[in-house]
Amino acid sequence: MAQVKRRAYRDWEYWGRPVPSFGSDRAKLLIVGLAPAAHGANRTGRVFTGDRSGDLLYRVLHRTGFATQAESRSANDGLQLIDARITAVAHCAPPDNKPLPEEIRNCRHWLKHEIALLGDLQVVVALGRIGFDGYLAALLELGRIQRRAGIEFGHNLLHDLGPRNPALICSYHPSQQNTSTGRLTEAMLMDVFESARGRIASNR
Repeated sequence: MAQVKRRAYRDWEYWGRPVPSFGSDRAKLLIVGLAPAAHGANRTGRVFTGDRSGDLLYRVLHRTGFATQAESRSANDGLQLIDARITAVAHCAPPDNKPLPEEIRNCRHWLKHEIALLGDLQVVVALGRIGFDGYLAALLELGRIQRRAGIEFGHNLLHDLGPRNPALICSYHPSQQNTSTGRLTEAMLMDVFESARGRIASNR
């Protein structure tokens, strides 16, 4: 997926490899996304960086105190996350920006490993239905939940998954399709991360 470049990025040397998670290994907030965009994270090497989804996400993270900058342009632009980490259910750019079920399954061991290592987590924000489903599948395989019946997806819907797990907040994905149609607005995404911030503050 790094051979075909957009004209605007023809001088870039695309990352073109699995995109690693980004942020603190002592994060209190974990954000679970979908997959690297072909000309976004697949180009820059940082998750949610270089595309419109990331433009909105990092602006909101900065406004809610989870990021040191409002923009993420490249992997060496100095941006840092504060008490937060961003990962995805798939780490390679998929065709048509939608990973196949087998691609998600192949990457799930990385998500499970990350969940197991992040011992300070208090909140998980799942961006989009695929991120939500992938996170719950990882919890099931880890034995952290016994079933997922009754755990529904809905924007800014919070689930308490028991004492072994952080709270889960669902959100529509900040994709250009969702934002251009008004399904997700910046105010709606702010509500999600203000909820996450409030939950973390209440646990101090």
